[in-house]
Amino acid sequence: MPDPAIPRTYRIEDLAHRTGTTVRTIRAYQDRGLLPRPERRGRANLYSDAHVTRLHQIAHLLDRGYSLASIKELLDAWDTGRGLGGVLGLVTEVDGPWTDEQPARITRAELDDRFGGAPDDDAVAEAVDLGVLEPVDDDPDTFLVPSPQELSVAAELHAAGVPLSAISAHLRELRTQVEHIAARFLEFTTEYVFARYLDDPARRTDAHAAEAATLVRRLRPLAQQTVDAELARAMRGLATRHLRNHLGAGMAPAAPSGTRSVALPADTIGAVERLVGRERTAEFIALAAERELAARSLDGLIPSPADSNNVRETP
Repeated sequence: MPDPAIPRTYRIEDLAHRTGTTVRTIRAYQDRGLLPRPERRGRANLYSDAHVTRLHQIAHLLDRGYSLASIKELLDAWDTGRGLGGVLGLVTEVDGPWTDEQPARITRAELDDRFGGAPDDDAVAEAVDLGVLEPVDDDPDTFLVPSPQELSVAAELHAAGVPLSAISAHLRELRTQVEHIAARFLEFTTEYVFARYLDDPARRTDAHAAEAATLVRRLRPLAQQTVDAELARAMRGLATRHLRNHLGAGMAPAAPSGTRSVALPADTIGAVERLVGRERTAEFIALAAERELAARSLDGLIPSPADSNNVRETP
């Protein structure tokens, strides 16, 4: 049995086998400065458990979508004593789930049944492209559903008569707008909250990274709560206005006796509503019309300059 007090060493082939990588990859990491050079003993290059740990760290970050350049910056922070453990904790917090919703699985037969019973290969392919459905490698007739709520919304819209192609197009447009909102929220929180961690090298320690990770946990639900509140506010106002515009005169109160309805451009009505409020719009327009008529009547009583020149004094 190997003595645990004696550090283990590996040849490059053994290191590749131990870490599930390849000799070529290990050498490429060394050339990029991601992996320390091995210890030279005679003609042999020997690697240690520190290299094993480093290769696992690189694989972990690659799985999370980090580029090799970004990984090198993180590893350099560790090598200069700024603490990689806290940084990796922050990375884990940011990369973690941003919703409590749990993924589910659905079979192709169940999927067809939820959307009217008629198979639609084009719609399924579009859903996969959008990430609403994810194929399961070992079961071609089953899909992973990252957001069951999103799939339920699509099913309800389809049942209400919305074509699947229109639902997909709407989702693509919505994602663009939501990604803009998310980007603005991140810019806002970075400027006022996280800049002190990112811009101050003295705060790039395990303790400060752990503090930043706690802030991420606290701030994570705020974006969704803000969007929920603002969406509810906008939908309430827009839905009411939309309904009134479509029903038009059907919702308008009957005109008093002796009056007539006059069509005005929607832009004009909107401008007046913003100026005096919806409740006083009709009164404002009526008074404005009366004032214009009175002004014109007064103008008619005042002679023009040409007329004045023609007036002769009576002897």
